[in-house]
Amino acid sequence: QVQLVESGGGLVQPGEALTLSCAASGFTFNHYAIQWHRQAPGKERELVAGISSNGNGNKLYADSVKGRFTISRDNTKNTAFLQMSSLKPEDTAVYYCQALMGRSAYWGQGTQVTVSA
Repeated sequence: QVQLVESGGGLVQPGEALTLSCAASGFTFNHYAIQWHRQAPGKERELVAGISSNGNGNKLYADSVKGRFTISRDNTKNTAFLQMSSLKPEDTAVYYCQALMGRSAYWGQGTQVTVSA
């Protein structure tokens, strides 16, 4: 059974940091690229960051999070991470993890991140 389980979301104040985790099971994790997406209320889901299957090479980031967010993965633990710093209220959203390989794609259920004073 394929599973992607996000965790680590919560309520933080502006300027604080948070790290999200995405735990994978039921498929060969190190064959899949990982992307983090987010969806704010009333807005479309947007790509936040991406990392290749082996974690090497270029990582991609949305302009809105460059310099503040860092994507990484630990293939020995079948887990991906999104380190978020200098959080802003506009970062408030449900954050989703996606695993991609060719036309195969899996989604997690999402974790809520709320940035508010």
